[in-house]
Amino acid sequence: MTDTKNDLGKTIIRDLNKEPSEGKPHKHGLWSSVSIPVLAILTGLILGGVLIAVTTPTVYQAFSLSFGNGIATAFGEIGKAYQALFEGSIGNPVRIVEALRAGEAREIRMAVNPFLESLVQSTPYIFAGLAVALGFRAGLFNIGVEGQLFIGAACATFVGYAIKGLPPYIHMPLAFLAGALGGAFWGFIPGWLKAETGAHEVINTIMLNWIAFRLTEWLLTGPMTRPNAGGMPISPLIEKSAEIPQFFETPIRFHLGFFIALAIAWLIWFLLFKTTWGLDLRTVGTNPRAAKYAGLSTVRTIIIGMSLSGALAGMAGAVQVLAVNRSMAIGLSSGYGFDSIALALIGGNHPLGVVLASILFGTLRNGATRMMVTSQIPIDIVDVIQAFILMFVAAPAIIRSLYRLKKKGPEESTVFLSGWGGKS
Repeated sequence: MTDTKNDLGKTIIRDLNKEPSEGKPHKHGLWSSVSIPVLAILTGLILGGVLIAVTTPTVYQAFSLSFGNGIATAFGEIGKAYQALFEGSIGNPVRIVEALRAGEAREIRMAVNPFLESLVQSTPYIFAGLAVALGFRAGLFNIGVEGQLFIGAACATFVGYAIKGLPPYIHMPLAFLAGALGGAFWGFIPGWLKAETGAHEVINTIMLNWIAFRLTEWLLTGPMTRPNAGGMPISPLIEKSAEIPQFFETPIRFHLGFFIALAIAWLIWFLLFKTTWGLDLRTVGTNPRAAKYAGLSTVRTIIIGMSLSGALAGMAGAVQVLAVNRSMAIGLSSGYGFDSIALALIGGNHPLGVVLASILFGTLRNGATRMMVTSQIPIDIVDVIQAFILMFVAAPAIIRSLYRLKKKGPEESTVFLSGWGGKS
């Protein structure tokens, strides 16, 4: 009787965990998946353009002359700002073409460096976004990615400078693994508390963030302080053998970590959708009661899921230290852990979606500086655009209303049984 009950439970949860495209035309399923994020990005850029226009003094001066002059100036300022954003994040197309015609390797590299730098900015976003997405899949809201990132960075930094004499093919992976283990430990704590005591992971991860900030601050001003740093909170430089290699000479910073991030994203996709363990994790995330009915261990799944989420966050900190900064300082992260929540939501908690959303955010971040310098547009405009995009992704009814999209019918609806976005 028990076996029959378990078999029935497993049948139910497999049906709940089917991918949305199963049993439906591929084209329709693909458009249903990408329409809201794509239109949300488009709408965010449009509203960002409106914000640029209404905050530019020259637009008001032009309107004082005539309505037509004001409209033309507004579109001109928007075009100039977005052109600077594009060239700062992708590159100047004219310069790229000229470099390709000249055939000089260095000129080509410098011409495409803005795009390569965007990929550098995207790399920690990919790891952090995957961390939140994996947590969501397990029914967990991991707000502690920023703290896990800092702990992972501290562990990677210590292994990177304290261990000497190892060959690069051992030292670099060891330092990267140390970062992952540090983040995993910081994720294990709220995971264990959630599974064993029912303590809410949101509250625990927020508190652990502050503990991580203060702990790393103490480390960087005490045991891990760089000698002769004059009291600055910065660690010693890591050994050359621990560095994740960059492909080109300075100032091009594009590094191997980007491809490591892509490989990890593929691995997470494989684990989630091609293994029994991934099915179990998604089942616990969507419906813990059905999981228990099927005989699954929700305690073990929650602890492992939160630990893996923390490990991914730790990798974000490790890759930033080992590939870019080469040491750790207080300002290591520019909010990667908090932005990662938006990345997971925009990417639909799917590894491919997270990678694409991360590249988008990295591109916007990288181009924002040039936009500010060239067109005198505040860099905060990019934050506002990202907020618009997130708002529209989180409230798809607005996008459907604006663009008159048909609402999904009952047969198209995705099953949501978890309170924290455990999407299947």
